[in-house]
Amino acid sequence: MVVTALKDNAAFQAAINPAAVASEGKKLVVVDCFATWCGPCQAIAPKVNEFSEKYPDVAFYKIDVDDAPDVAQELGVRAMPTFVFFKDGQKVDEVLGAVPPALEAAIQKNRA
Repeated sequence: MVVTALKDNAAFQAAINPAAVASEGKKLVVVDCFATWCGPCQAIAPKVNEFSEKYPDVAFYKIDVDDAPDVAQELGVRAMPTFVFFKDGQKVDEVLGAVPPALEAAIQKNRA
């Protein structure tokens, strides 16, 4: 599994659409809100890729907050990276910062 880049609000809405998520056999959507200039975002990116392989039933996406400020505002992103979790089209959790153990714990908790 790869981490798919989302370019705009339309792509974001399509990614969290419950029917689309279910049709791909996924249980959970994780959206990595990042910025290219953010050092911690770059540091955790390989770990996010690793988690996308480890948890094939979870859909992983990333969105550059500078390219899609409307999505960042809608999600209430105040710091990068922010990982937002969706189930059935609804936000169910959020992890702030580049902390792999916290991110993995949230993945495990929310995919159950």
